[in-house]
Amino acid sequence: MVTEEKVREALHGVLDPEIGKPIDELGMLKGVAIEPDGTVRVHVLLTIAGCPLKDRINTDVTGAVAPLEGVTGVEVILGTMTGDQREGMVQQLRGGDAHAQPTFFTEGNTETIAVASGKGGVGKSSVTANLAVAMAAEGHRVGVLDADVWGFSIPRMLGVAGQPVAFNDMILPLEAYGVKVISMGFFVSDETPVIWRGPMLHKALQQVLGDVYWGELDFLLVDMPPGTGDVSLSLATFLPSGSMVVVTTPQDTAAKVAERAGRMAQHPNVKLKLHGVMENMSGFVCPHCNEVTDLFGTGGGQACAEALGVPFLGAIPMQVSLREGSDAGRPIVVDEPDSPAGVALRDLASLLAKSAKTRVGKSLPLSVAH
Repeated sequence: MVTEEKVREALHGVLDPEIGKPIDELGMLKGVAIEPDGTVRVHVLLTIAGCPLKDRINTDVTGAVAPLEGVTGVEVILGTMTGDQREGMVQQLRGGDAHAQPTFFTEGNTETIAVASGKGGVGKSSVTANLAVAMAAEGHRVGVLDADVWGFSIPRMLGVAGQPVAFNDMILPLEAYGVKVISMGFFVSDETPVIWRGPMLHKALQQVLGDVYWGELDFLLVDMPPGTGDVSLSLATFLPSGSMVVVTTPQDTAAKVAERAGRMAQHPNVKLKLHGVMENMSGFVCPHCNEVTDLFGTGGGQACAEALGVPFLGAIPMQVSLREGSDAGRPIVVDEPDSPAGVALRDLASLLAKSAKTRVGKSLPLSVAH
């Protein structure tokens, strides 16, 4: 007959799908009962009533226990944590004080990479989304913070919708393609303009950064708003040990503007490590004959990198399916990984991960300006 010890051992491999830790470590495993006929009843406490992933938890618990020798059936009984139990879990996740301003990453070693541009319309968000998914496909633990407050588009590009679960002042990111995602788009509708002044933006970013529980990440990509305004300066304050890549198009005018974003990273008051420059829309690939036409000229990315004194990381060709995938929530690195743009983005993701590894191993605290 199966023993309770064997059942609990199997359940240790069941993770809460939102927090990513074993349910027994989180206090979600209330109890195990084994009937004489081999039926196992597992009592699980959900973090909140109506948890959107309760069916997945049910499936995972059943899948872990059912194969055990002597088990004839599995019944999962779902309950809900009390306020005190949730408080205890949050306290555990935040290192002992549930009410303290938490560090940005509660554990592990994370490299934060801001993806910036001098102006809008250069494809910065689509580059961010594809880099993140490609990094996750390589086995890295990846998150994306969509900090483009006025022009948030990451949720649509990754095909993720809904509102993150929040309790006891802790927000859990949504997930798509193995990437954890937080965006202003989760909290306001697409039709609602965000009309905030600098102090409000600073406070909103501070709250999002402080309240989100990312868990263990290798990389966090931050989709920055274009330019060098309030959001960029606030994020540089919050992430003093972060780094940056600059995205531009080949056009000389766009490259000149992109230099300003790069020089912001190099400013003594900002001190973000600048990995290099990526050139998007480097040439249009004809879907019929594969001939490349340089619609926006050539050389802008290389010139921008030389002006900033950093590496030119590579170029991404224009491709109709890249735009179509972004609109449909299907990153091209997933749908067409061997296409010209898919290969370029996967190569850039691999290169960026390698160049950032020199910083992995250093903890990244959240500094809050008072």
